[in-house]
Amino acid sequence: MESLPNPATNIDLLLAGSIHLSEEEQMVHETVFDWVKRRFLPGVGERFLAGEPFPQEFVRELAELGVFGTSLKGYECPGLGAVSYGLAMEALEYGDSGLRSFVSVQSSLAMYGIYRYGSEEQKQKWLPRMTRGEVIGCFGLTEPDWGSDPGSLVTRAEKVDGGWLLNGAKMWITSSPIADIAIVWAKVGGRKSSDIRGFLVERGTPGMQTPLIEGKMSLRSSDTGEIVLDDCLIPEDAILPEAHGLGAPLGCLNQARYGIAWGAVGAARACFESALQYTRERPQFGAPIASKQLVQDKLAAMATFVVNARLLALHVGRLKEQGQATPFHVSMLKRHNVAGALEVARTARQLLGANGITTEYTPIRHMLNLESVITYEGTHEIHSLILGRGLTGFAAF
Repeated sequence: MESLPNPATNIDLLLAGSIHLSEEEQMVHETVFDWVKRRFLPGVGERFLAGEPFPQEFVRELAELGVFGTSLKGYECPGLGAVSYGLAMEALEYGDSGLRSFVSVQSSLAMYGIYRYGSEEQKQKWLPRMTRGEVIGCFGLTEPDWGSDPGSLVTRAEKVDGGWLLNGAKMWITSSPIADIAIVWAKVGGRKSSDIRGFLVERGTPGMQTPLIEGKMSLRSSDTGEIVLDDCLIPEDAILPEAHGLGAPLGCLNQARYGIAWGAVGAARACFESALQYTRERPQFGAPIASKQLVQDKLAAMATFVVNARLLALHVGRLKEQGQATPFHVSMLKRHNVAGALEVARTARQLLGANGITTEYTPIRHMLNLESVITYEGTHEIHSLILGRGLTGFAAF
């Protein structure tokens, strides 16, 4: 019997290899992908079971790969294109959503927030060190009672002698327990104020605590915590001068959502490859189950999704590089890619049978991670409404 190509070759052929990518883009993807397979994946299942985040030495290695602030220009940032950034996120989430989440928050939320809305002094102070992985950032928008409706946040900033006094709490904040700097979004003025501003709060500031959230069964490769602010006094120049209103944090979220959608391609591909290899090697009724029609139908659907998701991400990436991508493009991309990746993970888990619920194999870990990814940075339903508003002109939320 003629030997079959390995699973990676199969999916690469369907993705048309590097035909749509520049030499630089292909190099970025291959470099990060190689690091993920060589450094991150060994022991990932054991760390997941133990609830251990990835080793901190990986932060320096990630910085050397150029994945922090990949598409930002100046301040020692790599200054690559949007597609290169997306391909890096795809490769990272092939490893784990928690790994990609850490990099997304560092790059698209914390660094981009300073880059887009900060003063020149703030950019010079923070961005080079964040690019080098010397400073870790986080992004405090979501609150215990306000997630999908961030405009109702209750964290307050009061102007006082010597700076700003912050009071409030943030919840489900990636990297907050280990972050050196947090962008905290708060309302200024009276109780009915809708003027939302961004503030840079450094670790160690009196009145700031960042407790770790325990017991989560998803995104266990990254630290998730709270930000609790109790009469936290920060300097006057800690405010982001160009950030006014809800559009500022949403502008950061739009950057992160784009990278998330690319990451979902990596998670789906990892699950597909695991299922393909397993079904080719698992004999039942005298033959590998990959030779059965029902199994091949599932594999065909999974492979088709991976290719479609990559092409949609590439399309939006090119629009982004040309300055033509809108929030509606990004919502369609995040909505489609994450929901589809979760379905691929669930299908792969089924194809692996009882083995599919163990961390010896990839699907269950990605499936649990994607249950978070489909919720954060705008739930699947919120992106449906954003897209619906773009299509109809009516806001349904």
